[in-house]
Amino acid sequence: MSATAQVSTGHAASHETDGTTRRRVLELVASRGPVTAGALATVLGLTAPAVRRHLTLLEEDGKITVHEATPSGAPRRGRPARRYVVTSGGQSELAGGYQEIARQVLRFLKETGGSAAVAGFAKERFDAVARSYAPHLTAPDAEGRAAQLVQLLSADGYAASVRPVPAPLTGPTAGVVAPAVQLCQGHCPVQHVAEEFPELCEQEARAFSELLGSHVQRLATIAGGAHACTTNIPVTASAHQGTGGPRLFPATTPTEGK
Repeated sequence: MSATAQVSTGHAASHETDGTTRRRVLELVASRGPVTAGALATVLGLTAPAVRRHLTLLEEDGKITVHEATPSGAPRRGRPARRYVVTSGGQSELAGGYQEIARQVLRFLKETGGSAAVAGFAKERFDAVARSYAPHLTAPDAEGRAAQLVQLLSADGYAASVRPVPAPLTGPTAGVVAPAVQLCQGHCPVQHVAEEFPELCEQEARAFSELLGSHVQRLATIAGGAHACTTNIPVTASAHQGTGGPRLFPATTPTEGK
């Protein structure tokens, strides 16, 4: 192989490696955001400067943005670390090119069968999801089942995670707020479809409630403009103990962007 060919092959391999790493960075920002370069570097086993290079390029491409958090607690000295979240453009890249076809199908369904037909489709879709997930949710409490649900959702491309909700230490609700966890989905494969057909979000929340055996509350959705779909799940007690199976609780969903 000539020297020119070797250099060309080396450049191609380097470009492919960079592209693969950048895709991984985007996926991690989706699943863990808001997240810092340092935290990403730890997960990827890279240096912080190397990760920042990928973050800068993703930000320039409009795939990620810096999360503007509301200041809380005691002020910290020094410059705060930049925390990144995925943008709508990043969500579209992760989703692939099938959303427009799905949107056209649902538009046709609504034109021919009305809104009830769309709602029926959404219910049937998430009933099927619940049936496939249910055998794998074996934990005796809602918190354990939420952790198992996260694994299933992540395997299906939702970049899911579960995080404890810290109870306030001061104020009128100190010691009163029931313990809970938040299920976060950093990626929505049907984001643009759900923007037009919120029935998908509503039925997903209902399915989560059934699978977890607990009332759940949708706090935010990607379709509604948030950087992640966030579902609050109380974990005070198991609703499954002594029932022999899941119970269905009403789920509530946010109204923003609807």
